[in-house]
Amino acid sequence: MKVAIVHDWLVELGGAEKVFTAIAELYPSADIFSLVCFLSEKELPCLAERNITTSFIQKLPFAAKKYRSYFALMPLAIEQLDFSEYDLIISSSYCVAKGIITGPDQIHISYCHSPMRYAWDLQNQYLRDSNLSKGIKSILTRYLLHKMRIWDVRSSFGVDYFIANSEFIGRRIQKTYRRSSKVIYPNIDVDKFDVVEEKQNFYITWSRLVPYKKIDLIVEAFSKMPDKKLIVIGDGPDRAKIEALSTSNIELMGYQPFSTLKTLVQNAKAVIFAAEEDFGMVPLESQAAGTPVLAYGKGGAKETIIDGETGLFFYEQSTDAIQDVVNRFEQSRHNFSPFNCRKNAEMFSDSKFKTNFSCYVEKCISEYLPAIKS
Repeated sequence: MKVAIVHDWLVELGGAEKVFTAIAELYPSADIFSLVCFLSEKELPCLAERNITTSFIQKLPFAAKKYRSYFALMPLAIEQLDFSEYDLIISSSYCVAKGIITGPDQIHISYCHSPMRYAWDLQNQYLRDSNLSKGIKSILTRYLLHKMRIWDVRSSFGVDYFIANSEFIGRRIQKTYRRSSKVIYPNIDVDKFDVVEEKQNFYITWSRLVPYKKIDLIVEAFSKMPDKKLIVIGDGPDRAKIEALSTSNIELMGYQPFSTLKTLVQNAKAVIFAAEEDFGMVPLESQAAGTPVLAYGKGGAKETIIDGETGLFFYEQSTDAIQDVVNRFEQSRHNFSPFNCRKNAEMFSDSKFKTNFSCYVEKCISEYLPAIKS
């Protein structure tokens, strides 16, 4: 079978790109499609010696930095990509990649990281965080998102099989598209981390400093616990706000190379994770290092952390809830084994993902091909 893999955009490396890489490694002769591609082969080795096709957005002004500004054009752009010569098309989608156009004799399997969050259940949060709750820009943005929802549902009809990255996203797919899905959890590189048994006396949180990550809440909570040290790694638009909330027991380190991050995560007492994520790589990478996670008990974290064994949950995004979970953790630290954390993380390894993904694709092909031939 001739195979194509399509991903929304290849601009920066994140969790979705780790999944894309694993899929591309499973199909080394597959051609790659994306709205834009500004990653080099050095940054993303799976692109080497591939046919890579991009959309017209690639050639628009300032696309490398401002590609998101062309959001309104993305449905049109993804529909212009030509997949007519392929038998199997796999889309890795969290925006518009699943909206490709295929024919009745082609199989389209979509690994859905999430339906467009900002167009669906998180629309109001997106508008608030973007200062678009009121005014003419708000009206125009709301109308655009309305049109995007119509297109998003219509384009879901072209997917033959959905794969969700978590049960949480499976429920979002069902709610949004009224479609069932197979859950195959994303992959993490467990072997990048080593287990350190003797932890040091500090907590850590790391991510981009953007509103929905709730780093400001974590910092504010620790500002009220002066006897407990917190290290914050990451940079982003919320940095000034977070700096203003910091006290002497909180160290803001900004962006750090992986070697530094790895050492700190491996030695931390626990990781604090306050975001509601579709899946969330941070909790699993923390557990791979043998470090328990104190996490907001909603979204993908509920499926990757064992409460009371590899971490603890809090159920309100508030400073009081974070203080409470830290105090509970301090009282029960002896219950958390670094090796139990590592064992849980190994359930999400690259090899397990590739096995589960390839087996499911073969199952889909075996179901679909007889229908075509008949």
